[in-house]
Amino acid sequence: MTTGWPDGNKAGLTARRPDPVLPRRAVVAGLGVLLPGSALARVAPHVPAHVHAAAAAHHAAHPLHAPAIVGRAAAPKPLVMLDPGHGGKDPGAIGISGTYEKHVAEAAASELQRQLEASGRYRVAMTRADDRFIPLEGRVDIAHSHKASLFISMHADALTNRAVRGASVYTLSSKASDRQTAMLARTENSADRYGGPHVHADSPEVQEILASLVTEETRHGAAHMASSIVTAFRPRIGLLQHPSRHASFVVLKSADIPSVLVEMGFMSNHMDEAALRQAAHRMVVAGAMVQAIDRYFATDSMVTHATG
Repeated sequence: MTTGWPDGNKAGLTARRPDPVLPRRAVVAGLGVLLPGSALARVAPHVPAHVHAAAAAHHAAHPLHAPAIVGRAAAPKPLVMLDPGHGGKDPGAIGISGTYEKHVAEAAASELQRQLEASGRYRVAMTRADDRFIPLEGRVDIAHSHKASLFISMHADALTNRAVRGASVYTLSSKASDRQTAMLARTENSADRYGGPHVHADSPEVQEILASLVTEETRHGAAHMASSIVTAFRPRIGLLQHPSRHASFVVLKSADIPSVLVEMGFMSNHMDEAALRQAAHRMVVAGAMVQAIDRYFATDSMVTHATG
């Protein structure tokens, strides 16, 4: 007959009945690691005094702590990548009074970094924080390595027409919006010549392919940022007649980071150059940029893109 026990034998069960007190004592002793002595006394007042003492000693040596309250972690602050144009052996445009664009770009980017970090709303990184040369594609690579949410390249170039002055902002397009912008893009894209023979810019055909890889979401983000900059600049800083423009700038060809190039003014115009040499004016430019960046990230779709 099957008994449900090993070997069908339960004779040993009648030879010695289990002590009903032992399991309870074992359980109560185990509670010593969880409850203080006073609680043990309420649970099992018949437990010997030495068990209470052992439990109390264990509790003193290993006090319990309230469990941490775990909530939803705050979303990470978006990282803004600032890219001061030119640097090192590449001076950029040289102003009428001899001011180098690379110095103006770095000073303006540093002021913008200061204001953004002071707001407490962003993390900020710079492609360069000193006077050194970085290839154009290397700047994009730095933004990718930091997983940037936004890329802003800052410039103050020169034009053949010295009468032209005012700020403007540029986004990526395979075709330039106008002749002046096309010339500006050619000048900017030739910056890698300062890097020597070891720096090889991609051919126009390859650049065209890279531009085609930029997602529609990224293009939309860049256009939104450009619009925000124009809106923020308009009441404070002089603008070109058509301040929002586009061309095939190498430095803007990130496939998934919205990127813009800001011309704060032109070093070829003596009034723009004089203004950009002044720290007070650069503070105004940076303040307007902060306002534009705030507006950009305040848009729900942009925040979703930035925090993923």
